[in-house]
Formats: sequence, C-alpha cells, structure tokens
Amino acid sequence: MTRLRVVHRCTECAATHPKWAGRCPSCGAWNALVEDVEEFGTTGRAAGGSGRVNRPAAVARPITEVEADTGLPIPTGVPELDRVLGGGLVPGSVTLIGGEPGIGKSTLALQVAAARAASAPPALYVSAEESAAQVRDRARRLSALDGGLWLLSETQLPGILTALDELGPGLVVIDSIQTVADPELESSPGSMVQVRESAHRLVQEAKQRDAAVVLIGHVTKEGGLAGPRVLEHVVDTVLSFEGDRHHALRLLRAIKHRYGPTTELGVFEMGQGGLAGVADASGLFLADRGEGIPGSAVVPIVEGHRPLLVEVQALVVPSTLPSPRRSAQGLDQGRLALLVAVLTNRAGLPFADRDVYASVAGGLRLGEPGSDLGVCLALASAHLGTPLAGDLIACAEVGLGGELRTVGHTPRRLAEAARLGFSRAVVPASAPDVDAPIELLRATNLAEALGLAMSGTTSRSGRSAPARQEVGALPLG
Repeated sequence: MTRLRVVHRCTECAATHPKWAGRCPSCGAWNALVEDVEEFGTTGRAAGGSGRVNRPAAVARPITEVEADTGLPIPTGVPELDRVLGGGLVPGSVTLIGGEPGIGKSTLALQVAAARAASAPPALYVSAEESAAQVRDRARRLSALDGGLWLLSETQLPGILTALDELGPGLVVIDSIQTVADPELESSPGSMVQVRESAHRLVQEAKQRDAAVVLIGHVTKEGGLAGPRVLEHVVDTVLSFEGDRHHALRLLRAIKHRYGPTTELGVFEMGQGGLAGVADASGLFLADRGEGIPGSAVVPIVEGHRPLLVEVQALVVPSTLPSPRRSAQGLDQGRLALLVAVLTNRAGLPFADRDVYASVAGGLRLGEPGSDLGVCLALASAHLGTPLAGDLIACAEVGLGGELRTVGHTPRRLAEAARLGFSRAVVPASAPDVDAPIELLRATNLAEALGLAMSGTTSRSGRSAPARQEVGALPLG
C-alpha cells in the first residue's frame, strides 16, 4: 500500500527536498523549489513522483486508423459566450474562466448552467465557496431556478466525484478550482499541489464521462491565474473575463481554445437580471462620446469576425520633468512611444517637453496595428488643441518612415463605420474601394493624413488648421 506526501522539487535539477528553501541544496538554483507530491510505500521508499499511478502502456497506431472526434459544440444558451467558444461547449472539454473578484464569473457560470438545465442530462453546479442557500438566492435573482439544475455545496474532491456518479450530468461547473481539495494530499486547499492534482482528476473525469466541465479560477494581483502554470496547460479552453466591477461593461475573450480560434470577443452588460449580451457593441462603446473635444479619434477594429468602433483619447500637456511621461491605458506602452517618435520626426510635432496620456474608452485593449493612425490623429489633435470632425474615422498602420499601410478587413471596418453614421475615413492610398456610403480620404504618409484630417477644422483659438502642405508648421495652440 502506498500513500502520498508533499515534497519540494527543484524545477532545474528535479531533486526533491522535505522543506522549502530559497536555494536548491543540490544544484544551487535560487527560487526553484515548488511544492510537489509523490507516492510513498510502506517500506519508506519513494514509489513515484507527482502522484502518478502506473497504467497500461498505450499502443501506437497509424494516424489514419485513429477515429475522428465527432464531438460537436453544444450551444450554452448564452450567445456571446457561444461566439467566443465557436458555437458552444464540446462534450468532454474542460473550460477555465478567470477574472477578478466581483467581475461576474459565478453569474456567467450559473446562467450557463441554468440554460443547459432544460436539456438532458442535467447540469451540476458545485459551489465550493458559497453555501447552497446563497447560490439559490442568486439563481432566483437571475431567474435561473430550474428543476434540471442540481446544486452541490462541497469542497472535497471525493464528494464531487460521488455526485458525478449519482447524477451523470452533461455539464459540471466547479466554483472554484482553488477551493477544491483532495484529503489524500497533505497540503492545504488552494496550494499548488491541490490545484494541480484536483484539476488533473477533473480533466480525466470529463474525458471519461464525456461531460463538459467549467472551472472558475481566481486571479493574482498581477492579473494572472492563481495556481500552477500547468492548470492552463491541462484544460482545453482558457477564458479571460475582464472589466471594471464598478461599471456595467464586461469583456470575454479566449486566451487558449483547442476547438476554435482565440480572436473572438464577447461583450456583456451587467444588469439587475445578470449578464446580458450586447448585440451592438460599437454603439455601446461610442454612446458617451463627446464631439468637438481635442484629442478624440474613432478607430475601426476587428475582433475575430466582429468589426467594432472604439474611441481613442489623448491628452498632451507641458512637462517639467527631465523625462516626460508616456502613459497608456488599453494601448501598448512601447507602441505609444513609437508613434510619438514618428509624429515628431515625420510630421514635425514636438513632444520632447510634453507629457502624453493615451487611453481607449470602454476598457478595450488595442493590440492590432490598424489603430496606429487613429492614435496619431488623437495625439496631434490634443497637441494642437484642434478637435477632429465628428464624422471622421481613421484606419491604417503607421510605419517608422511615416508611411501608411493597409490593414486586413478594411471593407468590413468601413462598412461598420458607415452603419453608425460616419461619412469620411482617412485610409492609405492603397486601401481597396468599399461598397458603403463613406468617403475615402486617401493618404500615402502620416503628414498627408494629418493635413486631410485637420483640413477645415478650427482650433480652440478659433483659427482654422492649415492644409496638408503646412502640416509640419501647425500652430501649437
């Protein structure tokens, strides 16, 4: 008979030690010891590491003889989640949802479980943090009370497995994986060993029972998932639930997805009745946009197959610091510094003595190059104190030489802008024509784009901005 014990294993040399130390006594590596578990026999000698159990060896086969997986995604009943998952949850898959406390992870999982409860087999919601009465009260507020939804308040892994044997559910929600513990392990709940071994066992059960499992995970203060990195490796899908819990907007995106792309974005709005999908996300992002304000530009982006219009805001103020600030929210800090340098060198706008602040409204994060021109226009508008026209958008990548490059899906971006009432777009000279009621203002470089965007606008001093050829000598307000 064997039993399990907790050891500390070096990630560099794999040596095991009974206690943690800052430096591995075997190889001398610093901060390399992590918790692990190994089997120990009755004779006192180690029977194996990481809790592995000897199983029959698998037999290699030609790939042409392997049966194709016919599992198709089953809709969850939450359209925005189905959009991100590529149709729904695949039977036998394990999905991990991470997010900050209070963001709505449990609300989303409960709504999914209630939507699936109407179909057979039933859905099981395992609450390892809240009591059954608390979960029922939330289900009542969400109108999620359904006889097909079973509730289990349990933190012990054997109790959860017993419920799976009794019910045979098609969907299992574990809220949360960090609070589930196996009593056979000596470490405390939430430790790296407990999280890893519990996740491994639940993944095995999902595959064997052909049931979809949803794990809710905590995040650290840095924003990463709490627990061992292997947790993200053993699951099939990792979803990130983002947003400010003090605001209604929530964003859901896939970080890893073995059954589809990771480029889709789900947009939710938190209300009294729970999370509701936002069909017109562009309208929501631009709902509170004020016109006639310097430093504001609208940019069309594409998240997966969904075109979106978002507002980029910039603020440029005099600085007394030796190294002026470059602050970015929703933008890459290095990309912002690069665009500021291009504006200075290629368009003649000095930023050496100015603090620069740039932000993306709505909580989105722009990672694609198609937003470059919009960011540059917002920075120039803030620098000059000249607002951009309210019916203008910008769509192009900006190179180090100041040249404008066409980005993918330009027709779809412009069609979405035309749908929302925008009538002009600054695009590269090589951009394709579009079948939409929108005028294309073509430019070959950043200086020309600034001249087209600023032409006919009026600065805060009441003077009209000069045309394209004078863009390098624009008044500084």
